[in-house]
Amino acid sequence: MDTSKHDLTALFGQLGLPDDAASIALFLHAHHIGRGDELAAAPFWNDAQARFLAEEIDRDGDWAEVIDELAARLSH
Repeated sequence: MDTSKHDLTALFGQLGLPDDAASIALFLHAHHIGRGDELAAAPFWNDAQARFLAEEIDRDGDWAEVIDELAARLSH
């Protein structure tokens, strides 16, 4: 059983991105997706990041909820 914390900070770490509050805020300010666009298809991910995001959403994995949160925060 995976008991690790699945929040936005942990997701950024999982994606290999800086995961401190200031870096996350900067990322959210600098990147956007259109409403209804698939997060994993956004041009700012590398192949491994996009694959991870898509796979977790497709299988409704442990990260799916926080990935949905990230998508919502990026679509404005």
